[in-house]
Amino acid sequence: MMTTILLTTLIIAFLVAIIFSPIFIPLLKMLKFGQYIRDEGPKEHQKKSGTPTMGGVIIVLSIVAASLYSGIRYGFLNSHLWLLIFVTLAFGIIGFLDDFIKVVMKRNLGLTSKQKLLGQIIVAVIFYIIIIKNGFSTYVSVPGTDWSINFYWAYFILAIIMLLGTSNGTNLTDGLDGLLSGTAAIAFATFAIIAYDSSQHDVAIFSTAVCGALLGFLVFNAHPAKVFMGDTGSLALGGALAGVAMLTKSEILLVIIGGIFVIETLSVIIQVTYFKATGGRRVFKMSPLHNHYVLSGWKEWRIVTTFWIVGILFAIIGVYLKVWL
Repeated sequence: MMTTILLTTLIIAFLVAIIFSPIFIPLLKMLKFGQYIRDEGPKEHQKKSGTPTMGGVIIVLSIVAASLYSGIRYGFLNSHLWLLIFVTLAFGIIGFLDDFIKVVMKRNLGLTSKQKLLGQIIVAVIFYIIIIKNGFSTYVSVPGTDWSINFYWAYFILAIIMLLGTSNGTNLTDGLDGLLSGTAAIAFATFAIIAYDSSQHDVAIFSTAVCGALLGFLVFNAHPAKVFMGDTGSLALGGALAGVAMLTKSEILLVIIGGIFVIETLSVIIQVTYFKATGGRRVFKMSPLHNHYVLSGWKEWRIVTTFWIVGILFAIIGVYLKVWL
């Protein structure tokens, strides 16, 4: 029965994205909501300038529609499902404001880093308060062992780090056609398996809805992309991914399952730190890491598929540690 519910959720999210995209993309073009490509980025990306962005609205709409349908239809519309919808919408709104300022108000940098950080922290604090008031455990399990550590009040710090770190990691990964759509779909499919195995059917439904929405969006986002998700999508996905990891008590596993996002983030940190320490020398030709491969002459499809494969390997490790051990 549950397998049928998850399959139904996946199909609904996929279909909503497939049906809504051909309507929304022309609207974005008509409104001239085109992507601005920074001059300091790879020259190969300049040809993408003007491609409709803010397609994350399609993803979020599909997630919410499929989650609510299955939640209401099959009786799983509980606090966890509402909480995941909330964190997705909240981070998506922050991303939408950032995109809107960039595209409509023609301010290339969008929200300032402080404004974006403040918004993310506020959402993270609200998320933490809600889970704690609902008796959420502050124990963190060590993957592959029977050990667990009680973080007590420090779980508050961990929750903020996870939500901010993951949303910024997915944001950095969203740089090539289909890169984030594919890697995020893999990560959410993995968490759907983990949630299903632990009988957290509400979280499994949500994770499946995200996976279906991303696969539907990928039809239009794969190279050559007809639409970009923008910060609306990338921040929403990061917030949702961190939320799912916490609710399934897979906090440490998120580092493995979301390994692509961790690597992309670390590449930026390493690049900036080394650049400042050496007075201008670089470790990578450009960060995040996917841009290094672009400047190394790799074809875009090759970079994206390689990252997808690595993402699948991380997913297998995650499932092995959480489900099979």
